[in-house]
Amino acid sequence: MRICPPAFRTLRCYQMAYTLVEVAIGVAIVGITFVSLYAGMSGGFAVTQLSRENLRATQIILERMEGVRLYNWNQLCYSNAVSPGYLPTAFTNYYYPLATNGESKGIAYVGTMTVTNADLNPAASYGNNMRKIIVTVNWESGGVVRTRTMTTYQALNGMQNYVYSN
Repeated sequence: MRICPPAFRTLRCYQMAYTLVEVAIGVAIVGITFVSLYAGMSGGFAVTQLSRENLRATQIILERMEGVRLYNWNQLCYSNAVSPGYLPTAFTNYYYPLATNGESKGIAYVGTMTVTNADLNPAASYGNNMRKIIVTVNWESGGVVRTRTMTTYQALNGMQNYVYSN
């Protein structure tokens, strides 16, 4: 920084160096820019991770729902008494189930399957020939427990009769 003697101070002499205030403002602007960039990138990665977890939960639920279509009426309604093990009421799946020994399988998705009577509104005469199937999946991500649920109906004379005969 050049210092001009008081006798030679001209307009050009005052423009030769930056003041401390200008430097501080410049550093503050650069700092805010970098913090904003980092916050934007980390927020984007968090949204992408949550989207992946939601997609995996939906895949697990859909896998269970597609399997329900293949059960016959007795397996669906009386799985505990007549044929145990056909319709599991609780299950666990992982974010990356193909991991080999020593690798992490990732987030554990804990699910439940519930078969109840169909609650039709208004009530219908065929209501006793329908069942409501609810699949729920829970997992923990970032200290927050997340839940996804899917519901479908199955009828006595539904699609399963095309695959298996009662």
